[in-house]
Amino acid sequence: MNWSTFIRGLWPLAFLPLLNGAEAPRTLLNYLETAQRDNPGLEAFSARYEAAQARIPQARSLPDPMLQVTHFVESVETRNGPQENAIMLNQRLPWFGKLDARGNAASAEAEALWYAYQNQQLALARRVAMGFYEYAYTAKALELTRSNVDLLDQLLPMVEERVRGGGDLNPVLRLQVELGKLNDRLQTLEQQRAAQSAQLRELLGMEPGEPLIWPEWSAPATEALDGPSLQLALEANHPELQMLARRVESAEARREIARLENFPDITLGLNYIQIGDPGMPMAGSDPGKDAWGVMVSVNLPVWRGKYDGQRDEAHQQQRAAEAELRDRENGLKAELAAALARYRDADRRLTLYRDTLLPLAGQAAEISRTSYEVGRATLLELIDSERSKLELQLLYWRAAADAAQQRVVLQTLTNQPLAQTFQPTLNREN
Repeated sequence: MNWSTFIRGLWPLAFLPLLNGAEAPRTLLNYLETAQRDNPGLEAFSARYEAAQARIPQARSLPDPMLQVTHFVESVETRNGPQENAIMLNQRLPWFGKLDARGNAASAEAEALWYAYQNQQLALARRVAMGFYEYAYTAKALELTRSNVDLLDQLLPMVEERVRGGGDLNPVLRLQVELGKLNDRLQTLEQQRAAQSAQLRELLGMEPGEPLIWPEWSAPATEALDGPSLQLALEANHPELQMLARRVESAEARREIARLENFPDITLGLNYIQIGDPGMPMAGSDPGKDAWGVMVSVNLPVWRGKYDGQRDEAHQQQRAAEAELRDRENGLKAELAAALARYRDADRRLTLYRDTLLPLAGQAAEISRTSYEVGRATLLELIDSERSKLELQLLYWRAAADAAQQRVVLQTLTNQPLAQTFQPTLNREN
């Protein structure tokens, strides 16, 4: 997989230079680039793939030849003279097709690990992106809550002045209660930031430290997605399915290996015997002439139970691999359907809050502020309108984060770019 191409297809932002060690990630592209470069879990998958590649020439190679040297401490006397040394060289030759089948199995396993490496890249991208948008939502929640606290802090002196002028004390108490609740929420959000930052630092291969700076993020525009097209893309492109398909191929090759184990291997040999000079040559002999010969041997696969068991084992392993492929395909399709449903729900909420509820809440809060300043509305009404607006703002950004996260799920499931990320359409005052 070309990781940079995948990232730019996933979220086509403007290209940013790779980070150096002193810089902190800000955009999703920064986060994904950093994770790709520094995450040790991804490096482990890469090393496993390289190790599997190195097993392919091993599987295709002949067994090592055997060289045997014998020195006769007490020579064996022959008519040509005493046998002093014997040298034997043997080479075992597996039956026709065995080496090819073993090489095919090793090659399929290496390809399976390559797709497992791609799948790990997608899984890491998903975890990083999900954490990125959760962290970005926490930033928005803190920003909105602080602005609400600032607004109520500005009202507090005005309310206290009215109490000193003989007004009711209850509005001051209610305002202080509301400020206490908002400050409690701020504390909770700060703790969430610390926890989320720690998780992101782990994914990015960073040492524990201070919370990461807030990410740069804009709410996406709504967009319709086509379910059948996504499912076809999943079937064709998801690396986990490709990995399991290669495991099926490996199981088929191992089944062929088990079948070929019924055939004998052939061993070719060359024997050389060094003959010394005889003390008394015999008539008709060839004194001191070395002897040599060739040898052919085969193993006898007569233990049928063992070979039948190998074939049955290989057959069941192939069945298991095929069933695992079908099961995972069904699971991924279900995950795709669930993510699509969650995306459409988040998309619906995003449209509802942006186009209808937030403008109404903003108008209501503005009217309440104006009415309170001229004495036509109570402080409780103002607090309620501001609380309602804050909750809707949080719900809007929660829907935006949910939509972005489900888009990530859909894109990693299909392993291809789906659509561009749009600029925000929400007005600043919202």
